[in-house]
Amino acid sequence: MAILIGCEHLYHEWPGKQVLNDVTIGIDAGERIGIVGRNGDGKSTLLDLLDGKFEPDAGTIIRRNGITVGYLGQSDALDDDDTVCHAVVGDMPEYEWASDPQIRSIIDELLVGVDWMGKIGSLSGGQRRRCDLARLLVGSWDVMLMDEPTNHLDMHAITWLAEHLKRRWPDGEGALLVVTHDRWFLDEVCEHMWEVHDGTIDPFEGGYSAYIQQRVERDRMAQASEDRRQNILRKELNWLAHGAKARSSKPKFRIKEAQALIANDPPLRNSIELKRLAVSRLGKLVIEMKNVSCGYGDHTVISDLSWLIGPGDRYGILGENGAGKSTLLKVMTGRMRPSHGYVKIGKSVRFGILSQNLEELHKKDDWRVEELLATYKKYYVVDGKPQSPEQLLERLGFARREFPTFIKDLSGGQMRRLAIMCVLLDEPNVLVLDEPGNDLDTDMLAVLEDLLDTWPGTLLMVSHDRYLMERVTDDQFALIDGKLRHVPGGVDEYLHLLDAGQQNRNEAKGPSASTMDKAATVQESPSEPALSNAERRELRKRFDSVARKLQKRQDEPERIKKEMAAADPSDYEKLMSLQEELAQTEQEISDLEDEWLELSDTLGIE
Repeated sequence: MAILIGCEHLYHEWPGKQVLNDVTIGIDAGERIGIVGRNGDGKSTLLDLLDGKFEPDAGTIIRRNGITVGYLGQSDALDDDDTVCHAVVGDMPEYEWASDPQIRSIIDELLVGVDWMGKIGSLSGGQRRRCDLARLLVGSWDVMLMDEPTNHLDMHAITWLAEHLKRRWPDGEGALLVVTHDRWFLDEVCEHMWEVHDGTIDPFEGGYSAYIQQRVERDRMAQASEDRRQNILRKELNWLAHGAKARSSKPKFRIKEAQALIANDPPLRNSIELKRLAVSRLGKLVIEMKNVSCGYGDHTVISDLSWLIGPGDRYGILGENGAGKSTLLKVMTGRMRPSHGYVKIGKSVRFGILSQNLEELHKKDDWRVEELLATYKKYYVVDGKPQSPEQLLERLGFARREFPTFIKDLSGGQMRRLAIMCVLLDEPNVLVLDEPGNDLDTDMLAVLEDLLDTWPGTLLMVSHDRYLMERVTDDQFALIDGKLRHVPGGVDEYLHLLDAGQQNRNEAKGPSASTMDKAATVQESPSEPALSNAERRELRKRFDSVARKLQKRQDEPERIKKEMAAADPSDYEKLMSLQEELAQTEQEISDLEDEWLELSDTLGIE
């Protein structure tokens, strides 16, 4: 494989923090690499160095001549005065991007509901993030560097992005490096993993599941080596006989498949077990909703919803951005009154609410962490042992030296970990979690899942993290068009419902409802005879029909190529047949694109 970017003896540090120490590693063509590590260990710094935003303190980064590198950072460099159209496609002529099925699919998926000719400065944070992601995906790059690309994306958009990246380059071409805490995304897209920790980078083969298994094996081997060392010391030094760790035999271990996780894994770094904290006893009734409707002004978010939540229920709530999931949680917990129907909450219910924006914690931004901890009981019994809030917070990855820090100065991950602990220290019996995985690294997400696995009360959770959702909830419900629907098939069934609904809307409205067509204007050409209304209707029908055919056929060449790659190389007859089918399909697509352009020109669609 050809090396696209090579790193030799990299060394870099920030004030008080060494992030890379004598690192040598390379990126080959065809590699899809996921980058994981604890918050603050240097993942984003590594991407910035590879992109050339700044030079390392020592060492060299060599890029192959002529390669193009596209970068998506956690913050964008978009111009507030630029239009969405220009920010995404730049100076590319309209006939080029409008006739490119891949570019159209990117815009239709990521920028639905966004004013195509609107200013960047008028967009919300989520819309701006999607615009920056669309800008990257529209471009043609040899190497793509992506820092948290799933931020502000719902499950449907995350699934679409994974599929797009998997088929973006032919096998053996291009390279992708992605930093993300979305473990489903890592497993779906990446074939290699880099773990950034303690100033070094450890490479692993396979996706996230394979990485976890290999890391477990590495830790087991390290533990076995330590056991042997302790045994030698115990023999040589008599005074260690009483304090040395007991010898443990190394169990046989073998990775059989990427998706099968092993039993009895050793603890992860930053491990914590805030288990069996006291919870108040729940009665038979937790939450009862009867014919509930609510919304904002004339906009209805929830329509005629009836739902019964019982003790011990563990429910996940799915929905697109803006579907009303957070509103539903507010209504269920009595923080928002419905416009119709009623919500009955059990007398013994004690809510523990973690909001998406951590509003309760932000009310204490000017407090120090130690001042907040002082407001709780001095000791809590965890697994039969008394533990202070300070000790519990240390088990969440905080150091004692960080306790005098102002809450407003904490990182996003630190703030969310602190908020989770505060919710648990209130000893609730109903946990209501709105995007609890935001800002947590993969190790902390695993810790959170371990904690929620043993939660003895009722659990209600909203999350776009598919891995977290499927791991800790027993049943999922989808909020679609104001209605709540049980999805026994989980996330896959929910995504199928969304796709089916979108297809029905497209067939009813035609492609004129797409993002680009919303911004388009229809006008008569002064140099051509005016079309009659009947002629225009006929041409518009043809135009819509051609657009639908294009949309259906755009993935066909890739399907045929995959079939050719999987075919027996000695079966010449089948290969010739597939080659002919491919040529015919590509010609049909070319003819349809020509007809689409001709009709759009005749109709005056800009």
